[in-house]
Amino acid sequence: MRNELLYEVRDGIGHVTFNRPEARNALTFGMYDALAKVCRNIRLGGEVRALIISGAGGRAFAAGTDMAQFRAFTEPQHALDYEARMERVLDDIERCPVPTIAAIAGACTGGGAAIAAACDLRICDAQLRFGFPIARTLGNCLSIGNLNRMAALIGSGRVRELILTARLMGAEEAKAAGLVMEVATDAAAVRARAVEIADMLKQHAPLTMRATKEALRRLRVDGPGADDSDLIVECYMSADFREGMEAFLAKRRPKWKGV
Repeated sequence: MRNELLYEVRDGIGHVTFNRPEARNALTFGMYDALAKVCRNIRLGGEVRALIISGAGGRAFAAGTDMAQFRAFTEPQHALDYEARMERVLDDIERCPVPTIAAIAGACTGGGAAIAAACDLRICDAQLRFGFPIARTLGNCLSIGNLNRMAALIGSGRVRELILTARLMGAEEAKAAGLVMEVATDAAAVRARAVEIADMLKQHAPLTMRATKEALRRLRVDGPGADDSDLIVECYMSADFREGMEAFLAKRRPKWKGV
């Protein structure tokens, strides 16, 4: 049986690929769980310094959850369990200690859009179609957690408009809205650019990047009163901070270890 989610590490970069191109990479529950496991198993200072997530086939990043799975939803708890599962998966992506890059080619909708929104950086090709067209398709809703992530990225007004009109956002609009950082010409260019960005991130201080990711997550969830004392202490008391100071004073490149 073909693996529906592929994972490999090359030159310090983890590569996750949704591998159902014939279904536009529609996501099964097993694919969600496998992605979450990859993110949970990455350790700061380990072999993976950045993670790229993409879809096979070049036509879609991921076209949402495989709708056939919803046929088994016959009672309220099934719906609640599904959204709880999704929140755990997205939380695992956000808490991944290394930078995550969504390399988006083509359609990025529903659960795929939620995954991309949980990543740190997003690049896309010119064929991007991003959104949650559920008002004209499934008739379900987004959880508050998903709405919160999207509103933090592009504002609640734009999220409201996208969902109520059920339209999909194109590449240039997504860039103008700050949803994606760059637009590449095609799927191959997206993959190549994602690797270039990951290679750059590999050279940066791991603790700085992790603290920034986690602080922004706490700010979104808990508001301006969120506690960041552990993050501040971890960075300022780290061997990497000492290394950074000495390297700066010696006018040399620091050698980061993530500790």
